[in-house]
Amino acid sequence: MVTPPTVEEDEEMLVPRQEAVDTDAAQPMEGTVVAQTEVVSTAESQPVEDPQTSRFTWTIENFTRFSEKKHYLEVFVVGGFKWSVLIFPKGNNVDHFSMYLDVADSTSLPYGWSRYAQFSLAVVNQIQPEFTIRKETQHQFNARESDWGFTSFMPLSELYDASRGYLVNDTVVVEAEVAVRRIVDYWTYDSKKETGYVGLKNQGATCYMNSLLQTLYHIPYFRKAVYHMPTTENDIPSGSIPLALQSLFYKLQYSDSSVATKELTKSFGWDTYDSFMQHDVQELNRVLSEKLEDKMKGTVVEGTIEQLFEGHHINYIECINVEHKSNRKESFYDLQLDVKGCRDIYSSFDKYVEVERLEGDNKYHAENHGLQDAKKGVLFLDFPPVLQLQLKRFEYDYMRDSMVKINDRYEFPLQLDLDRDGGKYIAPNADRSTRNLYTLHRQWLLPLTAHLSWL
Repeated sequence: MVTPPTVEEDEEMLVPRQEAVDTDAAQPMEGTVVAQTEVVSTAESQPVEDPQTSRFTWTIENFTRFSEKKHYLEVFVVGGFKWSVLIFPKGNNVDHFSMYLDVADSTSLPYGWSRYAQFSLAVVNQIQPEFTIRKETQHQFNARESDWGFTSFMPLSELYDASRGYLVNDTVVVEAEVAVRRIVDYWTYDSKKETGYVGLKNQGATCYMNSLLQTLYHIPYFRKAVYHMPTTENDIPSGSIPLALQSLFYKLQYSDSSVATKELTKSFGWDTYDSFMQHDVQELNRVLSEKLEDKMKGTVVEGTIEQLFEGHHINYIECINVEHKSNRKESFYDLQLDVKGCRDIYSSFDKYVEVERLEGDNKYHAENHGLQDAKKGVLFLDFPPVLQLQLKRFEYDYMRDSMVKINDRYEFPLQLDLDRDGGKYIAPNADRSTRNLYTLHRQWLLPLTAHLSWL
């Protein structure tokens, strides 16, 4: 047993514009652009450590009279650098309005130049400002990628529909907020010094595992339990999952450089080939939890996995025309939520508890009542302290005979309120004394999955 240390408490792709830009080739515009600048920073010629954001607004009149494909808005300066916003009023070969932040003087800059900026671009709703469309990103600009932004910023059908409020009196209002930050040299970057933390080394295709391990490490109660798991002097990390995990967590807490995970994967029984294979993070999470749960039995930390991650729901079938109801209580350590057809995480929960009708050829056989029309569904009895949600970003395509990723826009809040709308996700007989309000702990965006962990 290791002595516990002190515990310290896909939207569309962002892409560079795909055609070469010649600033001299920009045609004169038929409309009129009126630029307004709100500089809320005091940046000098060199970007400061944490500069404030500078905001710029352009009122583009006679917008529908643009005849050119692209147009550069008036040049502005942030952090001592010249910038411009590049727009495609009819879309950059797509049926969406396209908009990018551009380094205005990229062709005249010295060889090897680069600069890093965090920025947002917006089309203002002039009727209902709360419906302004704003998108944010960050990018390190250089000679090869001198502009960056959104090819599919918003549908042209919405922009040109005067009733929507984005085009009023043939005028469109565009905003840009830009903050220039210092470029990080990752070859000399000291993560421990800058952030107080270090990361995990990637063995080849173990990013999914690293994300899981770091999430678990940052749950103090879980980390304490791992440190208290009993081991013997004869154990070696490569042959003992508890000792390997204790060693890894200790190094994450006290090492000055990134930590290797080979001892841990060897304790899983993996060879080099396994480390270069993309595994399913949900399956790994479940297997690891089962292994740790088994190792904790009969120790002072027995029950830790259940206490942290186990919740319960009830599966019910209720007859419509007779008095008969069947209930089955089940436990869960994570929830799989549909993404397809759901705009946000609440829509996914709505779909999870959606009532299914059993009728026609699919009637329910009720004991002592025969075949009956019924309704079937799921409601929650309680949620765990740490709620793990698995987003089903992939589905099987029978035509292609392969898994296909769902790239639909999907939203989730920083706080998740599962008591909303009168507790519609909660079973009537559930204990409602506990407030089911969660704060986002970690988001994993991985090739085969998207995983959210809430505290």
